[in-house]
Amino acid sequence: MLIFRRFKKIRILALGMIGLILAFLLNAIPAISQEGKPLRIGTEPTFPPFEMQDKKTGKLTGFDVELLEAIGAELKRPIEWVSLPFDGLIPALQLGSIDAAVSGMTITAERAQTLSFSRPYFKAGLAIAVQENNDSIKSLDDLKGKRIAVQIGTTGATTATAIEGAKVSQFDSAALALQELLNGKVDAVVNDAAVTLYAVKEAGLAGVKVVGEQITEEYYGIALPKNSPLVDDINNALTTLLEDGKYDAIFQRWFSGKVPALPEVAPALQGEAKSGFDWGDTFRRLILYGVPWTLLLTSLSFVFGLLGGTGVALALISPYKWLRTICRIYVDFFRGTPMLVQLFIIYFGLPALFRGIGLDFSLDRLPAAIIALSLNVAAYLAEIMRGGIESIDKGQWEACQSLGMNPVETMKEVIFPQAFRRMLPPLGNEFITLIKDTSLAAVIGFEELFRQGQLEVATTYKAFQIYIAVALVYLVLTTLSSYFFKWLEKRMDPLKRAEARAKKAAYAASNDRVTVGSK
Repeated sequence: MLIFRRFKKIRILALGMIGLILAFLLNAIPAISQEGKPLRIGTEPTFPPFEMQDKKTGKLTGFDVELLEAIGAELKRPIEWVSLPFDGLIPALQLGSIDAAVSGMTITAERAQTLSFSRPYFKAGLAIAVQENNDSIKSLDDLKGKRIAVQIGTTGATTATAIEGAKVSQFDSAALALQELLNGKVDAVVNDAAVTLYAVKEAGLAGVKVVGEQITEEYYGIALPKNSPLVDDINNALTTLLEDGKYDAIFQRWFSGKVPALPEVAPALQGEAKSGFDWGDTFRRLILYGVPWTLLLTSLSFVFGLLGGTGVALALISPYKWLRTICRIYVDFFRGTPMLVQLFIIYFGLPALFRGIGLDFSLDRLPAAIIALSLNVAAYLAEIMRGGIESIDKGQWEACQSLGMNPVETMKEVIFPQAFRRMLPPLGNEFITLIKDTSLAAVIGFEELFRQGQLEVATTYKAFQIYIAVALVYLVLTTLSSYFFKWLEKRMDPLKRAEARAKKAAYAASNDRVTVGSK
């Protein structure tokens, strides 16, 4: 019996040891399994000196890039970089398509409602940039009633929109905002001081200066999905880099001066912020502030494109070879290059080109967008109209000629009316496509429907809900346009019009018989 009891105790002890070993292994397995697994880090590589592309190698470089690579080395996990626009980083984190984001992102209480942040890794602040010959702007108070360019979704945008009477233009990158300043279309740029100073001093941005001191004190953090288990790992790795001097070495390679002290918790997170979402308010803002501009841009661009496309189509079928050659080059260029590039050339490129030769030339966003969209759609409409005209049997030309009609009369009275009816379906498709293509005007800061959605996302961080609302509004616009062109097709079809008149006459006759019978 004594031996049995001793054996029982040994068995219990052994089972306990096995349990402890299993518990240790179960805790260690997740950590082990994560080693070697790439960290998907999102960034916007147009924010020097924090993240940018190396001119020689084409690889990502910058302070943020080196820091994250060092953190990855501490965690024994390679970094897989994912390039995204700045306003797309938070939605990507919310969807879980990236593990973390680093792009000079300021830690704010509003962002902390939907994201988790690492401890601060950089002390930053906003600065004001103006043209070199501007001596009237020295502080935020001087920006009242002025034109200001900012990067969308940044604290600079938040600060600028709060300035009394300021007209704020928001762009997808700091580089575009500074280009807007160079072109003389705004009075100032409110942007991160380190980025602006780097652009002025290192990138050779002539004609721009930074005035005053930093107008804010902010801290950058590594953004992660809400309650991500990686927060502790990244914080531990970052603390190690701060203590062993590796952080200081990276800092000195990109910045001069003393390395600032960094708190463990950003001051902005010491308070509380509430963020809400209202479907009704979102749709109201989209419809009131976005739809009218989208419809105006679509309508004007389509009308000008239709007029231009008609002229180009007639030139393409003309007997003059030199005219056909010029129009063919025009059509091939605008059909063969992205509309986005065309917008950049017209809005940013042309003013810079003219300024380089000593001419003061600039375009506002609306005319620039209309010109770019009209030129693009005219190239497509020209081919549609050329095909429609050439689809009419040549015998009709000969018949009109035998009746003594000149070519202009033939085209006006006989050929074009028939061709136009055949063109209506593809013209309707182009109009619907144009409604959606107007969203590209957002890249030059034009606040149409899609841009209004971006601005909402930048302030509420409710990307999925807001973009769903934007999609629904676009769907309504395209559906209504589709029904309109179908109605127009029926109205312009002589057979269907005859059928409609016959049905109407038959209905009237039946009503007359009923009336006579009742008497």
